[in-house]
Amino acid sequence: MDKQFKDFKFKHFKWHFGDRYDGWRVRNVDTVFQVIPFFLRTRIDAQNFYSDRIHINHLEQFVTDHKAEMPQLSIMHILIAALVRLFSQRPNLNRFVVWNKIFARNHFNLSIAVKRSLTDSGEETLIKPYFRLEDTLQDIVARINNEVENNIKLGQKNGSDIVAKTLGLLPSFLLRTAVLTLFWLDKIGIMPRTIFRVSPWHSSVFLTNIGSIGVESIYHHLYEFGTCSMFLALGRKTSHNVTGKDGNIYKDKSLLLRFVLDERVCDGFYYASSMRALNKILANPECLLKPPENIVYDEGVRRKKSKATAKI
Repeated sequence: MDKQFKDFKFKHFKWHFGDRYDGWRVRNVDTVFQVIPFFLRTRIDAQNFYSDRIHINHLEQFVTDHKAEMPQLSIMHILIAALVRLFSQRPNLNRFVVWNKIFARNHFNLSIAVKRSLTDSGEETLIKPYFRLEDTLQDIVARINNEVENNIKLGQKNGSDIVAKTLGLLPSFLLRTAVLTLFWLDKIGIMPRTIFRVSPWHSSVFLTNIGSIGVESIYHHLYEFGTCSMFLALGRKTSHNVTGKDGNIYKDKSLLLRFVLDERVCDGFYYASSMRALNKILANPECLLKPPENIVYDEGVRRKKSKATAKI
């Protein structure tokens, strides 16, 4: 297993038979959730769509105020930091379903699509940074920028690029067999770690910022291969005039976020509460400058170690 995964792997639950190397089996759930994955057998069957428009005037001011200490800070960094904070308090969002079973992911990471050049034929690659749930905004900005700098150069190949190119060299009948084999190995939890390490489909959240190319947000489907239960598309900045309480007209800037979610990992009320929590975090980005006061663990696993070692 690669060093980055080991360094960022959660340590608060012991491994038991039936767990995967990337997650613990969730057994303590309502009977309905034990049954649903057998009826909704794929993520395509189970995907729900949600959109939310967030106001960003205060976020832009926050970026301006903190440019000196974080020169590369952007609204996207704040959004990613808000997601990390959200998952630290709403652990059921970090679940996934494989072969009709629910698992709690034992790490947090994002897959992010990155354009190496803004042209129609420009190269695109994927980065997959890992985070600790207690990370602050400063930690997240540094880690993302490091990943981008290591992968953004034209002609440079990272692990995802190399594996994709290697598979692409196979004739169709061998490629079909290889992919089918990977599907089945992943289902039983023994897929090669090399593939897991570079696969963008094995992540807590898949994020694409299509607003960076001037396009409005879209609903992007979930992938059947892998374990990702949440896809988030970030749209372009828009603005319109609004009338304030004082009667004056102000320019209000906003971003449209569109989520596609796997409804098998938690119920609609949990998702709705989580989206409200995300809004509260984004409304007060200053909270991201400090670690969270506590980390909430997935009660569906309930195999905590002793208090002395119950850390992430």
